[in-house]
Amino acid sequence: MRFPAFLTALTFGLVAFVGLRGGASAEVPAPVRIGLSAPLTGPDAAFGQGLRIGAEQAVADLNRAGPRRYALTTADDSGEPRQAAAVAARFAADNFAFVVGPFESSAVAAAAPVYARSGTVFMTPGATYGSLTGRGLWNLFRLGPSDPQQARAAADYLARTFADRPIAVVNDRTGFGRAMADAAAERLRSLGQREAVADSFDRGSVDLTALVRRLAEAKVEAVYFGGMAPDAATLVRALREAHLGATLVAGDGLLDPAFATVGAPGEGTVMTAPPEAPRLPVPPNGKVQPLTPEGATVAASAYAAVQILAQALERGASPDPRTGRVDGRKLAQALRAGPFRTLVGPVAFDAQGDESDDRVVALRVWRRQPDGRLDFAGPALPVSPRPN
Repeated sequence: MRFPAFLTALTFGLVAFVGLRGGASAEVPAPVRIGLSAPLTGPDAAFGQGLRIGAEQAVADLNRAGPRRYALTTADDSGEPRQAAAVAARFAADNFAFVVGPFESSAVAAAAPVYARSGTVFMTPGATYGSLTGRGLWNLFRLGPSDPQQARAAADYLARTFADRPIAVVNDRTGFGRAMADAAAERLRSLGQREAVADSFDRGSVDLTALVRRLAEAKVEAVYFGGMAPDAATLVRALREAHLGATLVAGDGLLDPAFATVGAPGEGTVMTAPPEAPRLPVPPNGKVQPLTPEGATVAASAYAAVQILAQALERGASPDPRTGRVDGRKLAQALRAGPFRTLVGPVAFDAQGDESDDRVVALRVWRRQPDGRLDFAGPALPVSPRPN
């Protein structure tokens, strides 16, 4: 789940193309204008820089291949809802064909009404909040797993690995945590397995003695937790202190130092998360732009979003050659027609705009590393077929 950052700046940069043809001055088709709304400043700036690098390289590669030309404008939304809405208003007023971003769920929620009014298609490469695509917005698409998709994948794993054995579903009483837990429980029931314990505790709780006692009495062998890293760490520590070996399963809310520092008690925890991101292609000049670890996780998604746009334009959503403008409805229709070949693999979207492929969720296991750190480095668990 992504959280908002705060506004510090707004920057724009435009790549334009002008050329000659046939030895005489001739007007070439206008470039297709792509906007990138990303947190270039603020707490999520490292992710924003990765998005910028990925989108810039995708545009450069497409322009090098031709014949259609693309122009990228990057705007800093700082991950802040009000600023994301302001960026959306600027892109909408300037008739951008397509926007990559915003990255954070709250920023997407703020920008969505602006893009809906202007008919601008946009694709978020990081927002996971489930209801964003559940509002019936025709122009919003999501790359990567939503929170409910992660919860359902976790339930598939639990039903497969702990079939007919006691499973608990626990949440932190927040809207996010309850939604994750409800989605997991609903999926378990659809697979013929009802949770042995359904419980919760307040976010920030320290004493989980009563909850752990109930889990012990039910002899649960696995616990699905809907919540964030600090409370997951508290829960798994309490389980181990009570000598309960139940496997903890949770979403990518665990991607926080607060869980990594729990140490030995967290070993064996299973986490749903996006698949490991591939590296960007090496440019013809061989100069690879450096990426932070955070930026490396999202750069390929921005690259893929631009690839998807280019392929959709080839499938009937052709831009106006004089202005470069694109009919948003035709573009959205082409996007839903997929699939698309991208750097991150084949991508197809469902009717809501979410990815419809099982590719979007990976299962990672937190293990102690040789240096003593707790990390999810190493191969992902195999994604086996779902049980009937």
